[in-house]
Amino acid sequence: MTAPVLPPMEVGLRLNRLRAGFDDAGCGALLVTSATNIGYLTGFTGSAGVLWVDTDRAVLVTDGRYTDQAPGEVAAAGADVEVEIAVTGRQKLLAGFATEVTDLGLETDTVTWAEQRRFAGWFADTSLTATDGLVETLRQIKDAGELARIKAAAAIADEALAEVWPMLDTGPTERQVASAIDDAMRRRGASDRAFETIVAAGPNSAHPHARPGDRTLTHGDLVVCDLGAMVDGYRSDMTRSTRIGGTGDGPEAEMLTTVLAAQQAGIEAVVDGVAASAVDMACRQILEEAGLGDAFIHGTGHGVGLDIHEAPALSGTSTATLRCGQVVTVEPGAYITGLGGVRWEDTVVVGSGGCQRLTRSPSTT
Repeated sequence: MTAPVLPPMEVGLRLNRLRAGFDDAGCGALLVTSATNIGYLTGFTGSAGVLWVDTDRAVLVTDGRYTDQAPGEVAAAGADVEVEIAVTGRQKLLAGFATEVTDLGLETDTVTWAEQRRFAGWFADTSLTATDGLVETLRQIKDAGELARIKAAAAIADEALAEVWPMLDTGPTERQVASAIDDAMRRRGASDRAFETIVAAGPNSAHPHARPGDRTLTHGDLVVCDLGAMVDGYRSDMTRSTRIGGTGDGPEAEMLTTVLAAQQAGIEAVVDGVAASAVDMACRQILEEAGLGDAFIHGTGHGVGLDIHEAPALSGTSTATLRCGQVVTVEPGAYITGLGGVRWEDTVVVGSGGCQRLTRSPSTT
């Protein structure tokens, strides 16, 4: 399948946006150690390296495996970043950058205690400052190129599920369905699955993060399929639920209908400026009114992008406010041990007048 032509991303603008946050973070430079954040700021996709960013320069320090790859990827991304290949002497190189810096920021989410102690020795004359989410905050608002990649990933997942969906009524195992979904996404151009595909049937569907096993999909089973594709590093996320042999009646039918209504209420609540907790409340209220409040055992959603779980969180305890350009999931669920579970999930873009749904597979009971 021919891959779509995707618009460029605004990688070259990101470093100055990052620098604008240094004063509030109490640092004059940042040592970026998260591979995902390094890729976001530079375009580099290698697995080893650190990125030095101060007010005047940015330097990607990596090793000899990336002698050709690193400069090529940085140039293609349009990032104003120098590349240093340090087979040995990385400590001395980085320490030299810090001679004019009083406070050096470290990423608290990726720096271990052992690394912090090591960096304290490397930068003996510089104060080390813990920073929280400097790059991740920038990543929340997607540019047009990022949105195009997430949309492409969502379209691949939609098409893959449409291909595999009829298979559910033929008596496959959970693992067979999951494998078929993964194969269908790759044939349509996905570089990878966004996460481990979930197919859970019968009592297994009561486990929100069940792993596909050898259970055969059987008449009357509730089935949850949670899937996503990856395109150029960006991910989609979608869940659809069904009951083998038709909706029927009883608690299974009630769960399918009620959770879908809860999801629709949540999607309608997503708009620029709304509290993320209000989206959770919109979903949760419908489930509580139907007597399924205790069966909704997780938050309503999360951000999606380079990682499958990013900020903001859409939960009852979230303090975030939704903003235009964020990409989030809305995914209420209900799970009853021994019976099964239901989850409906879509990836949406926050807008000024509501949200745009990116995953478009039918949501019907």
